[in-house]
Amino acid sequence: MYRGTKDIMLPTTITGSLPRPSWYTENLGTRMFLDAMVSRRYREQYVDTVSCYLRDQELAGLDICTDGDCRFDDDVGGQSWTSYPPHHMTGYERGDPRPTPAGRGGLWFPRGHILHDYLESRVMPVIIGPVGRGDLQYTTLWKTAQRLTTRPVKFGAVSAEIVAFASQDKYYKSVPERMLGIADAFNEEYHELADAGCPVIQIEEPQIHLAAARNIQDKVITPDLMVEVFNRTVKGLRAKTEVWAHSCWGNPSQQRMFAKVQSYKPSLETYTRVDADVITFESSSSGGIDLEAIGKTITGMKIAIGVIDHHTLQVESPDEVAAQIRAALKYIPPERLVISSDCGMGREGMSRRHAYYKMVSLVLGTNMVRKELGFPEAECLAADERYSLVVPAK
Repeated sequence: MYRGTKDIMLPTTITGSLPRPSWYTENLGTRMFLDAMVSRRYREQYVDTVSCYLRDQELAGLDICTDGDCRFDDDVGGQSWTSYPPHHMTGYERGDPRPTPAGRGGLWFPRGHILHDYLESRVMPVIIGPVGRGDLQYTTLWKTAQRLTTRPVKFGAVSAEIVAFASQDKYYKSVPERMLGIADAFNEEYHELADAGCPVIQIEEPQIHLAAARNIQDKVITPDLMVEVFNRTVKGLRAKTEVWAHSCWGNPSQQRMFAKVQSYKPSLETYTRVDADVITFESSSSGGIDLEAIGKTITGMKIAIGVIDHHTLQVESPDEVAAQIRAALKYIPPERLVISSDCGMGREGMSRRHAYYKMVSLVLGTNMVRKELGFPEAECLAADERYSLVVPAK
């Protein structure tokens, strides 16, 4: 059900996280969100941070906002993206956290590589019983952001298979059983979120493209299983809300996860089988190498392309953004094209100011193409010359 992108031509958004303010010093940790919000200091810092995130997105002129993943802690490489669910779901033994085994999910970096620190920080509770939704409180988190803006707030979270890969398990008899158990728990949580009115739910990082790139496919871990896990996670949701499948190539500590640029081409036919309204593709950092293949293969849903590279501090110019959109429009009709960032910009490495101006350029570049096509442009207060503090030359 198209809600967030309905009736908007070339709608703009970002994916996930934004850089953490220096004054946001409180961590949620293993507390329930509602319990933490009883704390005056945590509540003030959390609400102020979400307010700043939303206001920056409004000033930039984005059509669909996010909460900037404000619930995540100040940790190494943005590890909370993976560890938040295990620390708040049932079925986990929280008193005995264990490091994720080396190479789990195809991830391995040697000591001396910055992402080795990321691997060492993957300390997770152990599964000891059937996994349930527990106290994820996604609905409460979304409401806390949505009540601060009139623009639609998209809620995104990690996929079931990533949590399954990262968890040690003393209960399930197989990896697929573990993945599907987590997917079913997430599905229950997402239905409550959709029933509360969330306009867009984004499942982040289905492993359809990454399993092939990391050579972890075998007789058990197959593309069919990855599709089943995603579709179990979102079962029944599209009747209530807009469902997005976000795919990228990773960004812990703003680092590239692969030495060479990867292609989506081997996974595109599989992506046509996911039960989603929108699929997002990392496009900016790859130079748009897959745009033609994406446009020709993904025909039954909307396509979001990244026009902002989350790995670099260099702010893309509006002209560069517009050029990427024009390249995509050669293969994707404008009514099915969504404009986004490649991935989140808050995984320990980018300043708030860099992220802000990347969002501004995203909207200004989109406005250039909207004007060319005769579509309404978005107001970008951040670029309004009337409010410059620079004294005009005489």
